[in-house]
Amino acid sequence: MSQTPILMPQLGESIAEATVIELLVSAGERVEAGQDIIEVETQKATMNVTSPCQGVIESFLVEPGDSYAVGEVLGHVTDTAKDAPSTTQQQDLPKDLLKDELFESVKPPERPVAPMEHKPASAKIKPTIKGLPVPAHFTGAQYMSPRMKARMHELGLREADLAGVAGSGAGGRVTIQDFERFLTELEQTRLTQASSMRVAVADAMQRSWSRPLATVGQPVCLDPLLKHRSESDPKPGPALYALRALALALSENSATAGRLIGHQIAHPASIDIGFAVEADDGVLVPVIREADRKPLQTMVEEYQQLVEWARMRKLPSHATGRSIATITNFGTFGLTWATPIPLPEQTLVLGLGAGRKIPSWNEEKGVFQPILEAEMTLSFDHRVLDGGAAGRLLSRINALMTQPSLL
Repeated sequence: MSQTPILMPQLGESIAEATVIELLVSAGERVEAGQDIIEVETQKATMNVTSPCQGVIESFLVEPGDSYAVGEVLGHVTDTAKDAPSTTQQQDLPKDLLKDELFESVKPPERPVAPMEHKPASAKIKPTIKGLPVPAHFTGAQYMSPRMKARMHELGLREADLAGVAGSGAGGRVTIQDFERFLTELEQTRLTQASSMRVAVADAMQRSWSRPLATVGQPVCLDPLLKHRSESDPKPGPALYALRALALALSENSATAGRLIGHQIAHPASIDIGFAVEADDGVLVPVIREADRKPLQTMVEEYQQLVEWARMRKLPSHATGRSIATITNFGTFGLTWATPIPLPEQTLVLGLGAGRKIPSWNEEKGVFQPILEAEMTLSFDHRVLDGGAAGRLLSRINALMTQPSLL
């Protein structure tokens, strides 16, 4: 008679662990090869672990509700010499290899294999570059058990909050021990309360980053815009010129501001453009409705009123949400280039950098002349737009910015 280990199988390509839901048989009960004996739950589905051979359940080493890594021993089956193992688990592997911690990351073979050369348990993957902030073989909080997620939910934490926690479990999973150690270290750190706005911004950016984003850029000459502004009353700001130019460009082809929903592009019903306003510990985005239908001069008062309300954090409900794109003037901070992130419900965000005097060649006069130039960036959802379409949209915005009388 011999004992055959019951191993947690590889239940999916990216599954590193599973949570035991129920033991389907009892210790001392006779089972057949391939019989369901343990019900487990992964991040994707509920599945069963089967007996590796015919025999009697010697013992279970697991508890319902706890999570176990792929390759961990869940129990043992006592089999007789005539009971040949007939599963996809590792019965033919050397028994000392089953105890090796490196085995946790080995995908169970689909058929019996020849004995493998045993590696000492102390062997570890080591980074080839010294001084890395996180060891190269640690992937952070990539896989988390239902128990871990429940504990995080209880504490109001998100997966992104654990991005810097190096998991010590199989496949880089963060174990409950890793998590509790992280919490202990956190208690010894100086903490300040994040504002509700900061938490909301963090949540929005996390959701935005779930899409493939890209950015294109192009310089724009501000001299025609500034000349037009000096002759206007009231005087629009540079961001309002950019907002109106974007609105007109999008009205010419609304698909560029559409959202990908399944296999369809949802076109915007209205060209409603938001603009970023810095507030205490965050950013608010007031919205100008139907910006393609309002001439530039008629929007100045509305724009200024919305800025004032935003800074006081008293925006009315009709002036927030449901915008299709955003303007951000990061040039007010002295920045010449940035890659802003579109809001989760948007496909586009247009950025305007700080103006700089540069020499520009005048072909007619054959001399260099100073001009005021700023960089414009267009960040976009790459699922909806490609580089060419984004480049053409940005060029159209540029052309409108340099012909302000059309706005």
